[in-house]
Amino acid sequence: MFRYFENLVDPFGPYKEADAPPTKLWPFMLDYSRPFYRVFAWAALISIIVAGVEIGLIAYMGRVVDLLGGTPAEVWQNHGTELLLMAAFVLLLRPLLHLIDVLLLNNTILPNFGTLIRWRAHKHVLRQSVGWFENDFAGRIANRIMQTPPAAGEVVFQVFDAISFSLAYLIGAAILLYAADPRLLIPLLIWFALYALLVRWTIERVGPASKAASDARSTVTGRVVDSYTNIHSVKMFAHGRQEMDYAREAIEETRRTFQIEMRIFTIMDAVLVTLNGLLIVGVVGWAISLWMQGTASVGVVAAATALTLRLNAMTGWIMWALTSFFRQLGIVAEGMETIAQPIDLLDAPTAKPLQLSEGKIEINDLSHHYGREAGGLDHINLTIQPGEKIGLIGRSGAGKSTLVKLLLRFYDVERGAILIDDQNIAQVTQDSLRSRIGMVQQDSALLHRSVRDNILYGRPDATEDQMIAAAKQAEAHEFILDLQDPQGRTGYDAHVGERGVKLSGGQRQRVTLARVILKDAPILLLDEATSALDSEVEASIQETLYGMMQGKTVIAIAHRLSTIAQMDRILVMDAGRIVEEGAHADLLAQGGLYAQFWARQSGGFMNPEAAE
Repeated sequence: MFRYFENLVDPFGPYKEADAPPTKLWPFMLDYSRPFYRVFAWAALISIIVAGVEIGLIAYMGRVVDLLGGTPAEVWQNHGTELLLMAAFVLLLRPLLHLIDVLLLNNTILPNFGTLIRWRAHKHVLRQSVGWFENDFAGRIANRIMQTPPAAGEVVFQVFDAISFSLAYLIGAAILLYAADPRLLIPLLIWFALYALLVRWTIERVGPASKAASDARSTVTGRVVDSYTNIHSVKMFAHGRQEMDYAREAIEETRRTFQIEMRIFTIMDAVLVTLNGLLIVGVVGWAISLWMQGTASVGVVAAATALTLRLNAMTGWIMWALTSFFRQLGIVAEGMETIAQPIDLLDAPTAKPLQLSEGKIEINDLSHHYGREAGGLDHINLTIQPGEKIGLIGRSGAGKSTLVKLLLRFYDVERGAILIDDQNIAQVTQDSLRSRIGMVQQDSALLHRSVRDNILYGRPDATEDQMIAAAKQAEAHEFILDLQDPQGRTGYDAHVGERGVKLSGGQRQRVTLARVILKDAPILLLDEATSALDSEVEASIQETLYGMMQGKTVIAIAHRLSTIAQMDRILVMDAGRIVEEGAHADLLAQGGLYAQFWARQSGGFMNPEAAE
């Protein structure tokens, strides 16, 4: 039974992905709700039936009071079968209806609706560009991905558990009172008008207050995660107090926004108790007055009393359900600021997989300033022949990393074009482009998974022997065998911690090299590939690097000029332009910027601020 209801909707089922999801709240909710439309219809119908049954029971209790006016023998003889049938209904059919109602809500909608939103939202966010992630806190993004699905699930739950039930119940109550005596509707309608005004006042304030509180919570998460992620810097500079103050500012803002939210609920509760008093006095008092006039039976008074007491108990629940509904909508709206953002870097509609035959790279009149007027690259023209090894040097901010990011199409170029084997990279699929490029970065961050998982990231279908061979080539196999994590996993099964923090910089770099060796892509980008290695390890791995380069088109960025002196050609960048190019000996002979960098080296490193 449970499995049947749990599997009515597959949250991971196929769907049409949208590059630009709806940015309005209700279209957004409706878009994610499409697989649930049939389930929602049944949930609404069952909820209305359950409410109708509850109203019917109250009405029948009034009838029972009137039936008891005769002797017990007369009551049993005339109405015994009716009472037994009603008892069977209450014991059998009513629980069955309630069971179906809660199964649809608790086992079909709640687990699957939140899962569907979390899965699709995560899938959408992963498609965003590197630049998109660089403009926000990772913690805040993750917090919105995590808190939006349960909030959306709570919205749907309240629609069918409270809102549809309560509307059906109120309509049924009005019908019941009208059937007993139309005049009993007057106090109910007056109460309902005042209650509606209170609801309107509350929800107008709860939505914005909840969104502000949710945004404040996300800011706290972003700041706390930022501190934890950079805990080495926090400890190294002894800035624990500064980080606490930084977090306290956001935590205090969260408290302030939550206080505003709670004030609304306090006012709502106080007014609601007063309104419910008016309801009880008005309906029950009027029913008693009608009985005293002989126009209403004792059963009508009993039914009216039971109904108003039930409404009195329900109204607080309904109000909390409504405020929760709009409060959760506020959280969804805040989450949409991340989840509903359009993908800012798309494959062209006619994009095809990159067909790489030689590895020739052409850069034609390339300019990119990140939307600013200065910085970045300015009119770069460059041709790299298949198999050519290019060294790239320059001061910090000269544009070296920007060139590499554009080659990987982490950003769309603002002007000009990059071609690989005569194919504009803007016209090929991003995945096919990046699958043909191997990259070793200066920041050799690893995934918080096993060493095996990290190396196989380069080629998931590689065999164990191929993975170990790559690790050996990267001079990583020996230290990997000695690894053990706190859970007792050893060797290639040991987990490396968030961003690989459990490994030294040199160990992380060698695992990264193993991953790229395993990938064996025809184009190789090295961004300070040996920056984290000590001189002894660098010397032993230099041969590995040169072996990796054989038969590949290579672009290597380095401040340590000795690592690129043997390249076929060296490019010197300054202020976003290529100002010198040639072989090592030729550039030294020119006596230009490269020669000055070389002359000012200390321990093999270039002083990036020299020769200004």
